Formats: sequence, structure tokens, C-alpha cells
Amino acid sequence: MTPFEHDIIDLHIALENWLGKGEGDADALLARFHPAFLMIPPGGTPLDYQALIGFLESQRGSRPGLTIVIDGLTTRQTWPQGAVLHYRETQTRPELPVNVRWSTAVLNQEGDRITWRLLHETAHP
Repeated sequence: MTPFEHDIIDLHIALENWLGKGEGDADALLARFHPAFLMIPPGGTPLDYQALIGFLESQRGSRPGLTIVIDGLTTRQTWPQGAVLHYRETQTRPELPVNVRWSTAVLNQEGDRITWRLLHETAHP
């Protein structure tokens, strides 16, 4: 598994803890994202870095029992400072419908750090 693939898994563990249990360090979580980060969620409304900060602050611990499983993780392309990856994310919570999405992410290597630049999610029926 590449460092980029590890980062996909590690970030989702951190998000599961943040959203599901209200655990984690906000600064460490936000440091994973580049200030020019852009996310296109399944609903289609873009979310930039500032909106991400607001979302994470307001949603801490808001999804009790959340589990996130990543599978189908593939690296589509790499270059010396980054990679494009594709994966399926399955979110489950007690007594709620399963939420499945396909995601494509662009990650950059900045020194010894990996940061997220772009995330595009598509709902999976």
C-alpha cells in the first residue's frame, strides 16, 4: 500500500472518530487538507477549505455509531508530488440507511506531509 493509499484510510478513521465519537484534534484533522482544498459532494454544491472548517466544527460528534469502510481503493495515477486515487466509501449508522459513495481524490506530497487538494464524490445507489 502506498503512502497515499494509507492516507485515504487514515483520514477516514479520523473522520469516523470526529463525526461519530467527537474525538480527535481539530488542528491535526484540518492539517490534512490543503488551504486550496475543494470538495464536490454527491449533492453537487462545492465545499472549499473554509466551508470544510465550518462543517467539521459544527458536525463534531453529530453521527453517533458512525462506521466508515473504504474498499476498492486504487491509485489511478502518480507523479513525484502527488496522486489521483479512487475508492468506495460505505458509511453506516444504527437504524439509518447505508450511505455508499464512489470518490476520486487528488492528494499532494508536501515535504513529509500528504495533503488533500480535491475530493469528488458520487452517490452509489
